[in-house]
Amino acid sequence: MAELIFRKGLGLKDAVAGALTADYHSGLVESIKSADFRHESGRLTIHLAREFGFCYGVDRAVDYAYQARRKFPDQAVYLTGEIIHNPDVNDRLRALGIRFLSDPGEDASRLGPGDVVILPAFGVTIAMLERLQRQGCTLVDTTCGSVLNVWKNVRRYAQDGFTSIIHGKYKHEETRATASQALQFPNGRYLVVLDRDQTLMVCDYIRHGGDRDAFGRQFGPAASEGFDPDHDLGRIGLANQTTMLMSESVEIANLLRQAIVDRYGEADLPARFRAFETICSATQDRQDAVIELLDRQALDLMIVIGGYNSSNTCNLARICAARLPTYHIAGVDALLSANAVRHRRVDGVEAVDAGWLPPGRPVAIGITAGASTPNAIVGQVIERLDALANAW
Repeated sequence: MAELIFRKGLGLKDAVAGALTADYHSGLVESIKSADFRHESGRLTIHLAREFGFCYGVDRAVDYAYQARRKFPDQAVYLTGEIIHNPDVNDRLRALGIRFLSDPGEDASRLGPGDVVILPAFGVTIAMLERLQRQGCTLVDTTCGSVLNVWKNVRRYAQDGFTSIIHGKYKHEETRATASQALQFPNGRYLVVLDRDQTLMVCDYIRHGGDRDAFGRQFGPAASEGFDPDHDLGRIGLANQTTMLMSESVEIANLLRQAIVDRYGEADLPARFRAFETICSATQDRQDAVIELLDRQALDLMIVIGGYNSSNTCNLARICAARLPTYHIAGVDALLSANAVRHRRVDGVEAVDAGWLPPGRPVAIGITAGASTPNAIVGQVIERLDALANAW
């Protein structure tokens, strides 16, 4: 069976450039960036973070999807799921005729040699990749290079007999794909920890042992099948979902390192603990930029733009919400009026807040956007804020 995988584009970058610009570019945003990331209109001042929106990996993934549709005009083109976590981008791909295997009524088992399947920026599990290859599908692989770097470290851990402790969300596509990399070796193991609290549970078990069955119930599907904490926590290597909060990932690594030292001693640390920085540079750049904006400017509120299921966007909102009123919105439609905004709170609940836009005085708003948010949406939000603020 011939295997066909496109990993470096499809030779049509110039052919789709115009469509990508029309769908995702914003002249307003480019103008604001050239004006020192500042926009003034009437009583409104907008301050843009100096790094925001589409990263290289996302831009590349969307570009490859447009190329795939152009390359195979007479064939069915599928995505295994959302290409990135932005509803506007995914809906535009559906409008191009790209079908999502995660949508109701689709069935990956029916695919064959005549079908084209795009692998998203998050990557896919080893099992899914092998199944699509067995079925003879043509594959367009848009997996982000930062994700591939994490996979390399996880495979090395497994090869050397270390359990991968992955800081991430175990249901997230990227984390599932990363975890599957650990299982390529006979003794490969993984455990996904969401946050500091779960990490402290793991640390306590490392130090003191405990009830193995209770540990299994606590982590359930976040651990590899047959996970034995009495054995599998003896040698651990740290990895991350690439879009997590850097400060939290650093803390988790330090907590686990200290637990290993407390249990086995400093001399045994090299043989029992490994850690590599696997937060992607774009995620870190956006987190650093929003912190710099919050430190530098006196703001009334922050608007964080991006899909509700975008991990990196949610973490930007967490950073901002710790400092001042923050509204994580998916797009311009969330700005209902000068007195009502629909947003995702940091606890994950969608809410509609009244009185969000200060009336009758100058107002300074900071804006950032997740790595899967195109400039076109940022521009729409700024235009809407201008209209709402200056209608009073």
